[in-house]
Amino acid sequence: MSNIQTSWRAPGVRQLTMNRPAVFNAFDEAMIGELEAAVAAAEADPAVRIIVLAGDGKHFSAGADLQWMQRASTATLDWNLADARRFAAMLARLYACPKPTVARVQGAALGGGVGLTCACDIAVAADNASFAVSEAKFGILPSVIGPYVINAVGKRQAQRLALTTTRIGAVEALAMGMVQQVVALGELDTAVDGVLADLRVGGPTAHREIKALFGQLEVGPITAEVQELTAQTIARVRGTDEAREGFAAFLAKRPPNWMEGGQ
Repeated sequence: MSNIQTSWRAPGVRQLTMNRPAVFNAFDEAMIGELEAAVAAAEADPAVRIIVLAGDGKHFSAGADLQWMQRASTATLDWNLADARRFAAMLARLYACPKPTVARVQGAALGGGVGLTCACDIAVAADNASFAVSEAKFGILPSVIGPYVINAVGKRQAQRLALTTTRIGAVEALAMGMVQQVVALGELDTAVDGVLADLRVGGPTAHREIKALFGQLEVGPITAEVQELTAQTIARVRGTDEAREGFAAFLAKRPPNWMEGGQ
């Protein structure tokens, strides 16, 4: 049975569901490889506009499979380096995907599960969700997921979570920016579908350009180089077919051609 189930959640929306509910969707080498391949396939498929990452069962993801980590603790440095590079490549693929990514989070998101949440563009959580950067409990550290957690919540909060391994609830995760919306568990899919409806309004080329540009921007001074980058980018994008269609549709008071059925 596949560790990752793929399905069409809606037209243009590919859902990737982690499928190891017996171990709370903890991941090992096989699941990491399958998830990266599934993201790559969705990225390459022109029919896919948006990707949803979900976990089957009561929990989103308990992070690293402890059997996998135990094997790593007795393996050679070369084995561990190759293994860690595969994990890093999977998270990088998810984070850098040019298409919008949405995490649908319920129950526990621990360790690497927090990394998956933070690597997605948008995270919607059920009110029963809980999050812990728990690696230090096992004498290791959240190394590969660290940059994604820092980007999501800031360095000081990320360091507190990593040092204390404390488990936080959905409301606290919302306050620090780890997730952007919290709803009752029974309303989770409705909330995710609402985010998807909002995403469909934007053009697919615009989404790719937003992710490419924002990936180059940092919080801090707006330098002359940043000003030039943003000016060059908008000047180029204004002349695209998608931009012409977007303005024409707005002036004609009709849906643009990238919205399925005018939704």
